[in-house]
Amino acid sequence: MPFSLSAPASVMSPLPAGTATHCPYCALQCGMHVTPAETTQVEITPRDDVPANQGGLCQKGWTAGALLGSPHRLTTPLIHGKPAGWDEALGYAASRIARIQDAHGPDAIAVFGGGGLTNEKAYQLGKFARVALRTSQIDYNGRFCMSSAAAATNRAFGLDRGLPFPITDLAGADAVLLAGGNVAETMPPFVRHLNPAGLIVVDPRETATARLAALHLQNTPGTDLALALALLHIAIADGHVSEEYVAARTTGFDAVRDSVAAWWPERAERVTGVPVADMRRAVAMLAEAGNAVVLTGRGAEQHAKGTDTVTAYINLALTLGLPGRPGSGYGCVTGQGNGQGGREHGQKADQLPGYRKIDDPAARAHVAAVWGVDPADLPGPGRSAYELLDALGTPEGPKGLLLFGSNPVVSSPRSGHVAGRLAALDLLVVADFVLSDTAELATVVLPTAQWAEEAGTMTNLEGRVLLRRRAVAPPSGVRSDLEILSGLADRLGRGGSFPADPRTVFDELRRASAGGLADYSGITYEKIADQGGVFWPCPADDHPGTPRIFLDRFPTPDGRARMVVVDHRPPVEDVDADYPYYLTTGRLLAHYQSGAQTRRVADLVQAAPEPFLELHPDLADHLGIRPGDLVRVTGRRGVTEATARISAAIRADTVFLPFHWEGPNRLTNPALDPVSRMPEFKVCAVNLAVVGGGR
Repeated sequence: MPFSLSAPASVMSPLPAGTATHCPYCALQCGMHVTPAETTQVEITPRDDVPANQGGLCQKGWTAGALLGSPHRLTTPLIHGKPAGWDEALGYAASRIARIQDAHGPDAIAVFGGGGLTNEKAYQLGKFARVALRTSQIDYNGRFCMSSAAAATNRAFGLDRGLPFPITDLAGADAVLLAGGNVAETMPPFVRHLNPAGLIVVDPRETATARLAALHLQNTPGTDLALALALLHIAIADGHVSEEYVAARTTGFDAVRDSVAAWWPERAERVTGVPVADMRRAVAMLAEAGNAVVLTGRGAEQHAKGTDTVTAYINLALTLGLPGRPGSGYGCVTGQGNGQGGREHGQKADQLPGYRKIDDPAARAHVAAVWGVDPADLPGPGRSAYELLDALGTPEGPKGLLLFGSNPVVSSPRSGHVAGRLAALDLLVVADFVLSDTAELATVVLPTAQWAEEAGTMTNLEGRVLLRRRAVAPPSGVRSDLEILSGLADRLGRGGSFPADPRTVFDELRRASAGGLADYSGITYEKIADQGGVFWPCPADDHPGTPRIFLDRFPTPDGRARMVVVDHRPPVEDVDADYPYYLTTGRLLAHYQSGAQTRRVADLVQAAPEPFLELHPDLADHLGIRPGDLVRVTGRRGVTEATARISAAIRADTVFLPFHWEGPNRLTNPALDPVSRMPEFKVCAVNLAVVGGGR
């Protein structure tokens, strides 16, 4: 197997049960016990009472304790790189914020958050921006992760919850189509819920997940939408329409049916590179299954047409009668640890808590009442993530930025340009536990507590709200993000409105979310502990939560799902004579996101010490590239270098770079989806040249 769920030898000895909590990494939020130990910071053991991981952990989870005792941890604030006391650092940041806003207005200060922050932090950060700073300029790195799927599911179903059913339902599915996801590497315990005999994977690479599958559709990068349209064409032409379901539970089918008539499979084969026979087999597997699920991941979504691509897969699922049927449906594989909860409670530029729209007068009135402010004082929508980063330090853009839980110098598209925009700021305040690539540019760095050092809630990919318990004390000199926001608010004249206690913040979040689409008002820490997690919506104290949504109706005005006509368009940046190869990017088993955490864990660095360039043997032979050669990868926005890894697992017209290091995202395209504002991370055009011989 390409991944391991078993314990390393170093932790096989029996241990007393420690604090029951959850992993700091992906959206599975695997359950684990954290036990203080004499020879190491903590020992990690898996929990078998959490359905998502069922007693398994991946390599990242097993080594998560190393983050807490990392020698790279910051334990004192920094001002211009020099140690400072907390009073000095918070006072300096607050005074600079006040001066900038006095000179340029509230929107001169921006806030950028992260999909790994707890619900309490995400909520408090959104409130802090709108109440303490009165700025509209707030967004978060989840815009780079979940936004296209969220936009498509809101458009189709009236509600966005990554999986609208428990993950354990997947085990009962006879067929699962996974478009653009590599769960065997990104979240290995996920594969426990999949039946390989019924698994269909869409990916330009033969990933670890594709090797598990019964069928791999190896499409050209940027053609996921054309493939989805062809699959729907085949489903209709071959008589697989669930006529009764479509008539009773959807609108828009006739227009969608007419539009996909143009995507006959032979045409799609020329565009996508996927053989017609494989397309027909995929449709038959889904249509003939007793239960079937269609899932999308970042490979299909991180495009300038990502919303339309997800819409096409939803149209396919609706045509087959899957969503809202027990054991079947459509879902999105959420990536970041709190990618779901992080987008529900106010970090996004256009949202208020409870998944309310910030330009909805009723939503503004409800949230303003909870916050004790005049609705008229709440700002309107701000810039989306890349647009916000692109505007930093410009005459019309923010002059200062507060950044929590993100590392955009590595994770943003056109990252070299973003680094320049950050450097142009008058003030950059970064809260982090290490001196990340972005923190190195900061005016003020504030050392924060880590995952096992504070309490809070996370909402995993199922929409299940979980309790992350404090297991150990943080190092002396370190404060939580909630304490940092409270301290800044005090110095900005908003004292008392921003408590630092997570339970107090969660209770306010419950009131603010009440009546919204993502209603947490009936969820308490006690209920989470008693039930092992609570699915939202949960609108009352005596409500059990909602594991499966859409069973009776969709939360649209007429209760029906909306099928929407979409059409394929090529990548914004296609290959040409100067840049003849497609570049796609993705994650590795050993690392997570920008690598700010995992690149500081010795065992993970040993497993994956450096970036590499994966290319096909035919392309390597054509260019004279040998294994281990240092290759320069050049695109229209930047250049990076990586060691060649030659593999038949990738298409001959495509190369792959993992994005956990600074460099690969210098090349990626910031072209934005017109609906979700998602950048086109997953395809751009590059050229290759050998720099040096193999090592």
